[in-house]
Amino acid sequence: MTDAVLFDARDDGIAIITINRPEQRNALGKDVRDGLFAAWDRFEKDPALRIAILTGAGEKAFCAGGDLKEMVETGMSVPARDMFPIPYDNIELTKPTIAAVNGVAFAGGWMISQACDLCVAATHAKFAITEVKVGRGSPWAAPLIHMIPQRIFMEIVLTGKPITAQRAYEIGLVNRLAEPEALMDAAIELAREVLDGAPLSVKAARETVMLSTEMGRGAALQAARAAHELTYNSQDAQEGPRAFAEKRKPEWKGR
Repeated sequence: MTDAVLFDARDDGIAIITINRPEQRNALGKDVRDGLFAAWDRFEKDPALRIAILTGAGEKAFCAGGDLKEMVETGMSVPARDMFPIPYDNIELTKPTIAAVNGVAFAGGWMISQACDLCVAATHAKFAITEVKVGRGSPWAAPLIHMIPQRIFMEIVLTGKPITAQRAYEIGLVNRLAEPEALMDAAIELAREVLDGAPLSVKAARETVMLSTEMGRGAALQAARAAHELTYNSQDAQEGPRAFAEKRKPEWKGR
């Protein structure tokens, strides 16, 4: 890890990953990219950590995207497949993630917030896919068709114009809004709500959502049944109903 990306492994199973280049609007320079690859790897390998929150330092920018100066200096054409750290794409993760968007999320900033499973945004945050403004491309935006309506998707990528956090919430891109000073508290609250669930059930539920975006109805149902078998056969599947009947909080074992 470097000071470009901070990693806070909390005792409650939550990891907080912070892009720490506010003076550069938390752009995805090489130091940030390297730091994010290392942070996601650390999160995935630590069994005590069950969910991660990705955010940016400061109040102005979550992440302003790629480093355009670097693109000019290197004459970059098509980015290397492993250049940008994208959760669940070129980074293998099996645990849920939350983007806590504390300011602008433009271009690559939208990309990494979109890649997270859930999103909490500060009320002053803005989102934009600005690539048409600088002659670049946004192939990574393709999964948006499963997240927002087609006409809205089309307008966003064709115009490159920003949308407000409120608009992002209205179209389903953002799960929850919070005042800037309460953003991290809201993200942690959402993380804790996920952590209240049985670990194997949460894992299978997340897999079901992703399977449903990849398959037709029948195939997704069949794959989802297989994904939930381990959950149904676990100790936690007996503990949950028992705790409910005994009117107590369940003690999850994750097995």
